[in-house]
Amino acid sequence: MLPALTLGLEEEYLLVDPETRDLVSEPSPEFMSECKERLGERVTPEFLKCQVEIGTPVCANISDARHHLNALRSVIINTADKFGMKLMAASTHPFAQWGRQKHTEAPRYDLLDADLGGVIRRMLICGMHVHAGIEDQEDRIDLMNQARYFLPHLLALSTSSPFWGGHDMAMRCSRLGIFDSMPRTGIPDRYESWSEYERMIERLIHAGVMEDGSKLWWDMRPSARFPTVEMRITDVCTRMEDALCIAALYQSILRMLARIKQRNMRWRIYPRIMLEENRWRAQRYGCTKSMIDLGRGECVPFGSLIEEIIEIVTEDATALGCLKEVQHARVILKRGTSACRQIDTYTEARKDGADEREAFVKVVDMLIGDTAADLPETA
Repeated sequence: MLPALTLGLEEEYLLVDPETRDLVSEPSPEFMSECKERLGERVTPEFLKCQVEIGTPVCANISDARHHLNALRSVIINTADKFGMKLMAASTHPFAQWGRQKHTEAPRYDLLDADLGGVIRRMLICGMHVHAGIEDQEDRIDLMNQARYFLPHLLALSTSSPFWGGHDMAMRCSRLGIFDSMPRTGIPDRYESWSEYERMIERLIHAGVMEDGSKLWWDMRPSARFPTVEMRITDVCTRMEDALCIAALYQSILRMLARIKQRNMRWRIYPRIMLEENRWRAQRYGCTKSMIDLGRGECVPFGSLIEEIIEIVTEDATALGCLKEVQHARVILKRGTSACRQIDTYTEARKDGADEREAFVKVVDMLIGDTAADLPETA
């Protein structure tokens, strides 16, 4: 039997002052209260008060995920408007300063602050996580081992963090460079079995460095709370359709790996250093340059790799009912990711005579508009 591959999406957003276009460091407490009243546990505060996180319920398919993600984004956008704020889905704000932000008062966040100090205080970044339901523990480990290969490709399609603290970072994804200062990050090691993975967790808990597996902040991990494998490498996508594309690709890749496993086949396991090299190229260039085809041992245009992946998973995407969403990767390649749009917007504004701050304001306005662009329904 193939795993269920149910879906769950989590997205983190930023709250923006519509006058200054800077972040709202102290949003009204009533904002989160009203969000909770309307969405319950589907919305939660984040470590920094300028952030808000949403999570869909368990979704049977990508159509179900679309319905829930649309509703959640719409409610947060409308509620933010009511309290004089705008919502922005991007992994970094172009010019906001992390040192001016305030962390949410809650025992969990107080403990994180005490444990991680300045590392957690500068986490002015947002991501997107996708859970895929895999009932069998051994399958979770086996499919994670193989799916690590595709993590850089998913990251490249999601990039939305080219600017950081008022600087052009010359990267499409600066978020991971910031996040990697946390412990226990990056592409996970290969594990031979679920029991080997559990023994590693138990050793770290016994050593007193973490309480449970939720403190593994890898790019992909078995969830500590759900029977899922959670993909965590991607930036948050400004446009909802891009987010659904990445979720559909992830789901289809896992189905493809499970399907070929039934025929006693598997994706080749490569050394982690080679996966990390493609991860770096995704951070630096996004989808605009080349990536290593590890089978051939040479760099090839990223678009060629995506076409190969689409071809490989077409049977699985069709079975899952998400072929249209998978093929949306071609739209992302043609149009560019959010990072591409941000860089283009900034460059054009500067050519038109805007100073640096004015150009960054143009970028924020573009991001606010694109965050709501794909929402066909109103909350």
